Amino acid sequence: MSTTIILADDHPLLLNGTKEFLEKKWFKVIDTATDGNSAYNKIVELKPDIAILDFDMPKLNGLEIAQEIKRKNLATKVVILTLHKQEAILKQIGETIHGYITKDSALEELESCLESLKNNTNYIGEKLKNNTHFKTNLDTNLNKLSATELKILKYLDKNLTSTQIAEELFISKRTVEKHRSNIIKKLEIDTTNQNALFIWLKNHPNTFNT
Repeated sequence: MSTTIILADDHPLLLNGTKEFLEKKWFKVIDTATDGNSAYNKIVELKPDIAILDFDMPKLNGLEIAQEIKRKNLATKVVILTLHKQEAILKQIGETIHGYITKDSALEELESCLESLKNNTNYIGEKLKNNTHFKTNLDTNLNKLSATELKILKYLDKNLTSTQIAEELFISKRTVEKHRSNIIKKLEIDTTNQNALFIWLKNHPNTFNT
């Protein structure tokens, strides 16, 4: 039985090129989408075996869709296909996503990735594994942070206040403060200093060098 796939990318040429490639390899592309909301709704409705998602899309990005899929306990496996080489995406392998490939090597690796997923093995693109940036040992506690917490930490790294972050993310200041508290707990930061989180960021200058 053919593996069913939903593809999502906001670049029509890339979307159509990937679709044609997969169909030539006998994979069954049951639908496509050009924004995150449409992609998510089609995944919920059609329940494909695999969703291949661009990271940067309007409305919802690929990781946000993956988080919703996990929250709803859907069986669909997610592959992120993107131009970005990011630690935040890599850390979601085995958590909310099952494959991560960069677009510069997508067609070469996509078939191998899908075969791995069929065998219940997660897949990281060769260019990502060979990228020296990913060989750095980031604090392992970062793996405990949710995507939203990582996003907030990134804004804090840019010296934004809780009020500014709340405006950026369209959430309340109180919600930001709650996330900050969770970040401090998960990173096991000593809270005796009220600026402990900023001190931690200064001591980990390469956290967001992506």
